[in-house]
Amino acid sequence: MIKSMTGFGREQGIIDGYEILVEIRSVNHRYFEFNSRIPRGFSYLDEKLKSFIGEKVSRGKVEATVTISKTEGAEAEIEVVKDIASGYVNALRKANETLCLKDDLSLSNITRFPDVFKIQKIQDDEEVVWNAVRQMCSVALDKFIDMREVEGRKMYEDISSRLDFIEERTDEIEKILPQISENYKNRLYSKIKETLGDRDIDEQRVLTEVAIFSDKIAVDEETVRLHSHISQFRELIDCCEPVGRKLDFLVQELNREANTIGSKAQDLSVTKTVVDLKSEIEKIREQIQNIE
Repeated sequence: MIKSMTGFGREQGIIDGYEILVEIRSVNHRYFEFNSRIPRGFSYLDEKLKSFIGEKVSRGKVEATVTISKTEGAEAEIEVVKDIASGYVNALRKANETLCLKDDLSLSNITRFPDVFKIQKIQDDEEVVWNAVRQMCSVALDKFIDMREVEGRKMYEDISSRLDFIEERTDEIEKILPQISENYKNRLYSKIKETLGDRDIDEQRVLTEVAIFSDKIAVDEETVRLHSHISQFRELIDCCEPVGRKLDFLVQELNREANTIGSKAQDLSVTKTVVDLKSEIEKIREQIQNIE
């Protein structure tokens, strides 16, 4: 069944010492467009997320937001630079040979001097981080797709009812057309009789005129194609694969046939029916703009 291009999924949890939050959201777009918001230092996750999400999402403007924080262990290694610390001690004691001050140097004194400590951030294992993010992303993606499917079911019901309406009105047009020709024939007879009075009417000439008129207003090909397009439309919205682009093409074809029928119409009731058809087709077109 069809899916909407609008969706949202969120999952948060702790895996391998990392607390991870993943949010996935999307709006309609002609193609698959991906954007991510990832903490600095984890940019390598962008392509991995794009590929992972792209396996299950074919259309839509998708944004993935990821936050990552460690729940245990130090994030940096701190090391005392012994040469610098020793240099400070030696310089102070040498100076004290002249100053003759009390030697009260202690470890806490030395830590106040600049450059005594070297701080180095511990590098995260990319595979460990990706494995944790992927697990959270997988759950968020399932929720995201579920929401798309729920929206898709609503759209399916709406489109199906509109297709029923279009088909019913197409049937009405097919039933009306023979009567339009018959009415034209009767009006033609009345007008000729009024003109000729009691003189004989050329039956063959009248039948020829009616045949020409009937051919002019004939929309059999258009109504047959309308029925065919409606049937194809129903097959596509029942399909589990992305069909948004195909539906967009079919809507254009439905509208084309309706326009042709309207241009050939010589009857007010047909014209009104065509207006109804085009109104429903336009509402379907608006709906499929958001179908994957």
